[in-house]
Amino acid sequence: MVTKKQIIDGARNESRTLLTEVESKDLLRQAGINVTDTRLATSKEEAVSVSRKLGFPIVLKVASPDIVHKSDAGGVKLGLKTSKQVGKAYDDILNAVSQKYPRAAVHGVSVQKMARPGVEVIIGMSRDAQFGPVLMFGLGGIMVELLKDISLRIVPLTGWDAHEMVREIKGYPLLEGYRGQEPVDVPALEELLVKVSAFIEHTPEIKELDLNPVLARSDGAVAVDARVVLEESD
Repeated sequence: MVTKKQIIDGARNESRTLLTEVESKDLLRQAGINVTDTRLATSKEEAVSVSRKLGFPIVLKVASPDIVHKSDAGGVKLGLKTSKQVGKAYDDILNAVSQKYPRAAVHGVSVQKMARPGVEVIIGMSRDAQFGPVLMFGLGGIMVELLKDISLRIVPLTGWDAHEMVREIKGYPLLEGYRGQEPVDVPALEELLVKVSAFIEHTPEIKELDLNPVLARSDGAVAVDARVVLEESD
């Protein structure tokens, strides 16, 4: 397993601050944070092979430290059900990205099994000049910027901080089981917030963090996408 230091040093050696999704999830997994099993494929054949091992349906995303918004670049393909679809999606992603971002460094594509649905929430972190790292929780997915339904706390978090954060958002009834929907495992979200807080506290190299979406379900919570931005090195 690649260590946290190796991942961060590798990015530093390449003079970049944005980690790929695969690198970001490797860091988070080592901190005990639940993320989807995501693997890097550097060829169409490898993408197909990994897909067969993980099981269909599959999600492919471009793996590039130069592309923040993968969907806008045509770099995301969802619900791929066959090896043929995976192979075509791999080519389509690389073609789309090369047209929109011809100078972007592309490591390949990330391959992951499509996760079961859940309530989409976001956990994020940014560093405030006065207060230091500040953790955010709210409703996630593509609606996060529109709704802006969030709560904030300064790191480190206690269990009670996490308890309050989850309940402060206006969308909390969605987590309780709105209109007959199954309630999510709220304690799992609270535990996730505490783990992310501890990870941030002990990894001062991180400038920004986004887990979006985190799928909250009755049987727990899992981050299906992750973005980590490092502080610029001296």
